[in-house]
Amino acid sequence: MSAAPYDEVDVLVTAWRRERPDLDVGPLEVLSRVSRLARHLDLARREAFAAHGLEPWEFDVLAALRREGAPYALSPGRLLQVTLVTSGTMTNRIDRLEAKGLVEREPDPDDGRSVRVLLTDAGRTRVDDALTDLLAHERRILAALEPGDRAKLADLLRLLAIPFET
Repeated sequence: MSAAPYDEVDVLVTAWRRERPDLDVGPLEVLSRVSRLARHLDLARREAFAAHGLEPWEFDVLAALRREGAPYALSPGRLLQVTLVTSGTMTNRIDRLEAKGLVEREPDPDDGRSVRVLLTDAGRTRVDDALTDLLAHERRILAALEPGDRAKLADLLRLLAIPFET
C-alpha cells in the first residue's frame, strides 16, 4: 500500500508539531489547505474572467444580474446587497459596465422615480462564456475527488461557512 500524498501543509504542520508540541496545530491541517485552495481558485477565476475581458468584480455584478433570469435586471440597492459593496463603489461599477455596453440603466417600471440595472445582450453573452470557462477550471481543481466526496466536502464546508453568513 502506498503512502498518503504529502503536501506543503504537511511540511508546516510537522514543523509546528516539532517546535510547539504544546499546541494542537490540527486546525492548520484543514484551514491552511482551505486558504491555499482559495488562492488557487482565485487565480483560476481571474484567468477565466480575463479570457473574456472581465475583472472579478465585473463578473460578480454581471452574474448577479444573470442569475435573476429574464429580464436580467436589479435595482442598484439590490446589487449592493448581493455583491457586498458600498453605494459609491456600486455606482462606479455600474458606470464602468455601462461604458463597456454590458449593462444599461432604465427607469424602474414599478417605480418611475427609481432606476434598475439591466444586463445587455453583450453582457449576458460575456458572463455566460466566462461562467462556462470558470466551471471548466473548477472541475479541474476538483478532479481528484469522486462526486460523492465532492458532495460531502460541500456539506462540511457549508457547516463551517454558515456562522459567518448569518
